[in-house]
Amino acid sequence: MGQILGDISSFLWGTPLLVFLLLANLILLYYSKLAPLRGIAHSIRLISGKYDEKNSHAEGQITHFEALCNALAATIGLGNISGVAIAIYQGGAGAIFWMWIAALLGMNTKFFECTLAVMFRGKDYQGEVQGGPMYFIRDGLGRKYNFLSMFFAICGVIGTLALFQINQLSHFIHDNYSIDNYITGIVFTIAIAYILLGGLKRISSFTSKIVPLMSLIYFILCVVILAMNLDKIPNVFASIFTEALTGKSIGGGALGYSIMYIIQTGVKRAAFSNEAGIGTAPMAHGNAKTSEPISEGYVAMIGPLVDTIIVCTLTALTILVSVKPGMDALNGINLTTFAFTENLGEFGRHSLGVIILMFSFSTMIGMANYCKKCWDYIFRGRFGFGERTFIIYYSMALAVGAVIEMANVVNLIDICYALMAIPNIIGTVFLAKKVREKLKSYNSKYNI
Repeated sequence: MGQILGDISSFLWGTPLLVFLLLANLILLYYSKLAPLRGIAHSIRLISGKYDEKNSHAEGQITHFEALCNALAATIGLGNISGVAIAIYQGGAGAIFWMWIAALLGMNTKFFECTLAVMFRGKDYQGEVQGGPMYFIRDGLGRKYNFLSMFFAICGVIGTLALFQINQLSHFIHDNYSIDNYITGIVFTIAIAYILLGGLKRISSFTSKIVPLMSLIYFILCVVILAMNLDKIPNVFASIFTEALTGKSIGGGALGYSIMYIIQTGVKRAAFSNEAGIGTAPMAHGNAKTSEPISEGYVAMIGPLVDTIIVCTLTALTILVSVKPGMDALNGINLTTFAFTENLGEFGRHSLGVIILMFSFSTMIGMANYCKKCWDYIFRGRFGFGERTFIIYYSMALAVGAVIEMANVVNLIDICYALMAIPNIIGTVFLAKKVREKLKSYNSKYNI
């Protein structure tokens, strides 16, 4: 089974999909003329609450800040700690360069897809306002394209299970504290079920508090490690750029990676980290209380900047200043753990443990929000597949994810993300003209 999943993942993330994503991003860049990137200052003002429509009749349930935190809760997680380590292990330091490129393009992509999520909002079977690829494909392209919406939702109900997070967390706890994987799985199954029973408001309240805190703690610790290794940073940056076209293992030996393999690795891990183009973030931003779709696009654009350009880069530099020859056996969370322990001793190992706990827990909650939206779109509460059935499904999946092989988890999620990206990108590109029209009037209104 592991070999089959690996082969499917390699096929789906091969040259055709990379070319498809590149062309789509170039089309979106043409439509935007980089206008969203010029509005970063405006994005920050939106997030600060300056333009919140608290007393308006705008649809939506949460603020711009809460929507961003919901999205970041699902993206700032073990993809930033373990996923970056996997990228370095699989594609060398050069994979980080391609993560950066994918993230910069992803900012523009996320602007479009999250704007569309607000432009074409629908209602679920309970009458709650929802947004996301399912709705903007169906209502923007027309009902005859609903098969693409359903395809996205079916892939999403598997792809948004937090299998990677619980898997890496359970292995970290087992390796460092000798607690069996299945026990971690059971504990988090119960904890997540409790949070989910509180609905979107409880999720938003939790993520808006924990995301800024956990990001700040991780940022400080990484900066401390980098300050301890200042002399190595220039060489590390040089290796990121030079190995983008050559490729080496973390142990220093040439692995003969092709350029396409390194690009593929960087793009996959960037997609896993910030999810730009995958279609998940629009489901969070579609709940924002606003009557200005473009404003939510500006808010969403900050996600890849924070997630990949800042947090993933900190992780990559922390690992690369710490690795030594002969470490090819270390992968995933173990590689990041080595970097923290090597520089900060036992304090570093335990601090990383707390961060991993917060990152993984917040991501499990954020991903549950996405998974529930896909679930509701498919079943609409019929056949007994309502809210409580979903909570059982999602929570029990965590128990399974805690004990299965990491490689199988990574390949399964990569497969689902590739399949989710296809309908999402098709819908985003074909509706991009509508976003461009609103962008011009919005920028004129706010002098951007």
